[in-house]
Amino acid sequence: MEKLVIEGGIPLKGEVRISGAKNAALPLMAATLLAPGLHRLTNVPDLRDTRTFIRLLENLGVRSSWEGTTTLLLDTTYVSQTEASYELVKTMRASVLVLGPLVARFGRARVSLPGGCAIGARPINFHIMGLERLGVSCRLESGYVDASVDGRMNGNVIYFDVPSVTGTENLLMAAVLAKGVTVLKNAAREPEIGNLVDMLTTMGARIEGRGSDRLTIYGVDELSPADCAIIPDRIEAGTYLIAIAASGGSGTITNCIPAHLPSLLEKLRLAGLVVQEGESSISIRFPEKLQGELQLRGVDIKTMPYPGYPTDLQAQFMALMTLCSGVCVINETIFENRFMHIAELQRLGADIKIDGNSAVVTGKNMNGLRGAQVMATDLRASSSLVIAGLAASGRTDISRIYHLERGYEKLVDKLTGLGARVWKEQEQ
Repeated sequence: MEKLVIEGGIPLKGEVRISGAKNAALPLMAATLLAPGLHRLTNVPDLRDTRTFIRLLENLGVRSSWEGTTTLLLDTTYVSQTEASYELVKTMRASVLVLGPLVARFGRARVSLPGGCAIGARPINFHIMGLERLGVSCRLESGYVDASVDGRMNGNVIYFDVPSVTGTENLLMAAVLAKGVTVLKNAAREPEIGNLVDMLTTMGARIEGRGSDRLTIYGVDELSPADCAIIPDRIEAGTYLIAIAASGGSGTITNCIPAHLPSLLEKLRLAGLVVQEGESSISIRFPEKLQGELQLRGVDIKTMPYPGYPTDLQAQFMALMTLCSGVCVINETIFENRFMHIAELQRLGADIKIDGNSAVVTGKNMNGLRGAQVMATDLRASSSLVIAGLAASGRTDISRIYHLERGYEKLVDKLTGLGARVWKEQEQ
């Protein structure tokens, strides 16, 4: 097993290009199941999760191939299986996204209950409730969801008690082939859902309300294969912006959509950083006129559904705040177990105390962390340790980096391109 080694204390400088969004690519890949034929997806990131999802689709009968390094061809003509086994689904929660498309196209599906990062229960009750509202019979048996419907589903009104991203995506894909009209109320509004709406519309779906919390779907009889581009990864973009700031450097991220990061950019500015937005780029630096050493102000955050502050950038911002002058409170409202990185940050010298679903961070200024051996516990916790390691003096060894490889394409190459001293080694 490999580990990541970082020699910290070097300000990052330069440009880094953002890859396609993992959280957009996976639902778009699932959506290809809705229409037989050859689909073409561009800007697809090469990640552990996308490779796992391709294997899942291939097990269902999809034929895949690559054009170059970022264009994925998926031929769904010969799909014959409707079961997603535990062996693949256990490693990635997004595998449940095949449930809606399989039921919509074939009238049946058997999908293992999902796995993924250990950041909370994340039940799929919204998925099951919504499918049942559309007339699908769902049974939980031996760790699987068995879903079936006679004929086509029937449109209905579905209300989410709490906005669910994968729940919204799954039911959106199911409803496009249902009879009549389906209305999703209190739907999630993340940009990745907008990307899915665009693809489904290109395939021939009729959907109103893109970007809002109310999606109206007018069912159609059939869909056609489509070409669609994956949007840039806003979480990767935010991670690199925070990493540059934490290192005391300056840089620019390209191939991004600044409008997808409204809350993070505001919080970075409140922390005292200069953030400049271009059409498809964001630059970040410290103010030119500073008294003495670089300083960050402590800024409180509260994770919320989009367009609020994203839970997927909470751990990274916490790493940044360990370097601030002052105290800040980070309130996690989305996932109950998303503070597992705190113990590892403390090993690097961070002063963090947990109070229920809040963390109180007392900053130690920009030179307050020291390198140590740490262990990644989930995807975003991993990136917070990378950020802290880049800021810390000395050497940091991060084990279990397979979590990082689920969501960050060419991480070592991109960090090295910014001047970081980072490499992989085999664990002893």
